Amino acid sequence: MITYQKLTEKQLDVFIQLRIKQLKEEGASEDFDLKPALRDYYNRHMADGTFVSWLAMDGDKIIGTSGMSFVEKPPYFSCPNGKIGLLSSMFTAPDYRRMGIAKELLSRVVEEARSYGCSSVQITASDMGVLLYTNFGFVKNGNFMQYNL
Repeated sequence: MITYQKLTEKQLDVFIQLRIKQLKEEGASEDFDLKPALRDYYNRHMADGTFVSWLAMDGDKIIGTSGMSFVEKPPYFSCPNGKIGLLSSMFTAPDYRRMGIAKELLSRVVEEARSYGCSSVQITASDMGVLLYTNFGFVKNGNFMQYNL
């Protein structure tokens, strides 16, 4: 039976391993140790309430993850209070895919964003995730760009 719970500090090592697995599955080819930076980020932002994650569990095993970071920008018309939820860490173990787990996790973190007061939730979707997000109601923004420093 699959259950859902919020990420706790004791599950952080496994969560980080799954995050790295997700990034590599999505095509990341960099080869350096991202674990310290991820641990620092999650520790700081879980503590101040600007990151939350829901997990799907099969017994004691984490089989699905989600994450929502809360940021604030100057208000704009499609986000009048400037509070944005940045969706990340959406991952379901291969043996558990196509069972509605990702949709349930997405619903839970979107509700967290709503409770936080966000006007908008954003994601850079993987090819695999596009259908999930569009079915949920996300709209593509073809103008997203990034400049690496």
